[in-house]
Amino acid sequence: MLSEFLHQYPQLAPLLSAVRQCAWLVILTLIFVPLEALIPVHREKIFSKSTLGDLGFYFISGVVPHLLLVVPLSLLAYVAYRYVPMRVHATVATWPLWMRGLAAFVIADLGFYWGHRWAHEIPFLWRFHSLHHSPEHIYFLISARAHPIDNAFIRLCGLIPIYILGLGAPQSVQGTLVATVLMLVVTVWGFFIHANIRWRLGPLEWLLSTPGFHHWHHVCSEYRNCNYASMLPWWDLIFRTHHLPKHWPPAYGIDTKLPSSVAGQLLYPLQPAPPPRMNAPESAGTSSS
Repeated sequence: MLSEFLHQYPQLAPLLSAVRQCAWLVILTLIFVPLEALIPVHREKIFSKSTLGDLGFYFISGVVPHLLLVVPLSLLAYVAYRYVPMRVHATVATWPLWMRGLAAFVIADLGFYWGHRWAHEIPFLWRFHSLHHSPEHIYFLISARAHPIDNAFIRLCGLIPIYILGLGAPQSVQGTLVATVLMLVVTVWGFFIHANIRWRLGPLEWLLSTPGFHHWHHVCSEYRNCNYASMLPWWDLIFRTHHLPKHWPPAYGIDTKLPSSVAGQLLYPLQPAPPPRMNAPESAGTSSS
């Protein structure tokens, strides 16, 4: 019914998208604000001077990455249809929906892992991803504080394998449903693992990512290059990037100073990288005291 309505009145699509985002924001706020007040990791003001900017990124992240992915996903669907043997998709199509969903969940999380890891290890990608790591206060809205290009790149890395294998192919209603539900689950879980809540899941913490797991990914130290998985810490265990001590990180953020405005932060990765800082040579006649 909704698709037919939007087909008849396409000019209302942006308005409905904004209403949907506002509704989700209300739901997320009602869930996480009380939890962050009752069981915080660090006692912080729930709303600070950066909250307005975080809200701006929340709405940007809800719209722009989808637009950036339209062309790549269309090309990906064509490649999957044109070059992947039909027997692969035919076999996957015989699986029950729950099996396809589970396979898509595991395989996509592996793609998210590597996309996220590359965003740390490749300097050009890190310029975009550093925006997500710049806050010194971690709470649920930080999940949406990301550059749209960084957001789209990591999502694409997770969607490529499930499209290629036919687990989330857009040619069918079921395929579209699997991809949509997958992105919804990963997105909602992202708000949970960024939340400022002292919540550990005991033995389940080795099976699913938690705030305790992901907060170490935002620490202001060398341990930042760890715990890349969105939902399944197994990948970090397998690829030896797992770090989960019993205590919580003392501080968050990065060494680089980013612009304070949302517009400045969006433009920052597109500017020329500053030259490396060189140590000035000591004069021949000077001595250290």
